[in-house]
Amino acid sequence: MADYAITRPSPVGLEETEARLREALSNVGFGILTEIDVKATLKKKLDLDVEPYKILGACNPKLASKGLAAEPELGVMLPCNVVVYSHHGTVIVSAMKPTSALRMITNETVCDLAAEAETLITQALDTALGTPEQKTAG
Repeated sequence: MADYAITRPSPVGLEETEARLREALSNVGFGILTEIDVKATLKKKLDLDVEPYKILGACNPKLASKGLAAEPELGVMLPCNVVVYSHHGTVIVSAMKPTSALRMITNETVCDLAAEAETLITQALDTALGTPEQKTAG
């Protein structure tokens, strides 16, 4: 299992998963700042056909503003990416684990904010998917 991500299967289809995820993230204070449709991009740029894969850049403005005030360089690690993709017919959601991604930062305020962000992201996944963390080979 990748220790830098929270990965779970979805009990519903791709579009419904994304809709649930967006709503659940919004309910815990995250907005979607960026959206990359990897499938469409790879088709357009390389003429590759791949399974659906979307990267959502999620940000909690309250946490981000506190983190940037504590450590201005933190911006290189933002936003928190959440991916929704199809793998052999199963819809998967994988979200960045802020505590793992920011492990090299020693600023205590940032570490506390990372833990808070991870708790909120986990709550959002619980709400959207209702499934426990999936243990996958990394």
